[in-house]
Amino acid sequence: MNLDRKTAVNVGLPIFALLVPLAASFGEFPMEDTSLPFRVTLVAMAIGLLVATVFVVLRHAETVAHYAGEPYGTLVLTLSVTTIEASLIVSMMLHGANNPTLARESVFSTVMIVCAGVVGVCITLGGWRHRHQDLKRQGTSAFLAMLIALTGFTLVLPNFTLASDPGTFSPTQMEFVSILSILLYGSFVLAQMKRHREDFVEDLDHSTAERPLAHGKGVAVSSALLVIGLVGIVLLAEEAAAGLEDGLVSLGIEQSDAVVGAFIATLVLMPESVAAIKAALRNELQRSLNIALGSACATIGLTIPVVAAAGLLTGRSLTLGLSSGDTVLLVVALGTSIVSFGTGRTTVLTGLVHLVVFFAYLLLIVAP
Repeated sequence: MNLDRKTAVNVGLPIFALLVPLAASFGEFPMEDTSLPFRVTLVAMAIGLLVATVFVVLRHAETVAHYAGEPYGTLVLTLSVTTIEASLIVSMMLHGANNPTLARESVFSTVMIVCAGVVGVCITLGGWRHRHQDLKRQGTSAFLAMLIALTGFTLVLPNFTLASDPGTFSPTQMEFVSILSILLYGSFVLAQMKRHREDFVEDLDHSTAERPLAHGKGVAVSSALLVIGLVGIVLLAEEAAAGLEDGLVSLGIEQSDAVVGAFIATLVLMPESVAAIKAALRNELQRSLNIALGSACATIGLTIPVVAAAGLLTGRSLTLGLSSGDTVLLVVALGTSIVSFGTGRTTVLTGLVHLVVFFAYLLLIVAP
């Protein structure tokens, strides 16, 4: 009975999560005409359904990932999350008034949550359970090099260009940086899958050997439900994020873009965050870092070009350059990561340093 109930949830929840926003959209439900408490209740229910769907989608993504093997399985999770975030940002960009800083805040939040929060939790819990953990310095250094280059080009460089207003790119610059980001990320993926695959694969294989591989039919079903669930998550998150943004504006809360950006990043990173933490607890730190850092690289390498294309096609402006305070946080997070992974071994203390940086990021969202 428990197995049947679990199967029903795994199959039914992604479909239900897709049908709910579609029904609300086709039904043209007048949200703006309802009272504030009723809207808050609906947004809270949407967030609850969203979170539950994210965890179910994670199960299907892990089934496909285990069948594909490493590093292909990690790429399944990474591209799934990137699809959610890019679709969500573009849909919110095209809905209502122009919001030029939403993409910047979402991408910056993703990098900070991954490099400081998720990595900090993984290292802390993994170090607490296993005393210390080893990693592949070659693969991790490649991730960090990618992050430094991509964040520098997309989030810092716009503040120093002269062809347009501070914090923005000209159309030519935007096209160049977008193409550069795609080529750089594509080259990295090819190196991760083929030429330098050994730099990103765990030396320990006892944990993966204990897990049975899924059968082809189960993988096909999980793949279909993964796609359905991802679409449902995008539509639900759009409604939840829009409701959150309207609520913050109505309450007169400043930094609403930063809060909404952090909200979007948290939602879309939830599946990978859980998968990364589980891997760290199994003493698979390299796979944990592959998942976490891979999501940050994919977010910049793929989301920024998609958002830039949408902005250029619709004529909506994009402000990508970070403020001075956020730039300092970004430098501290990436610098801490370089030092932490430089020895090839991490402990609880290493994770606590990352968590301190993450708490500083959270504080500056609330009190900038």
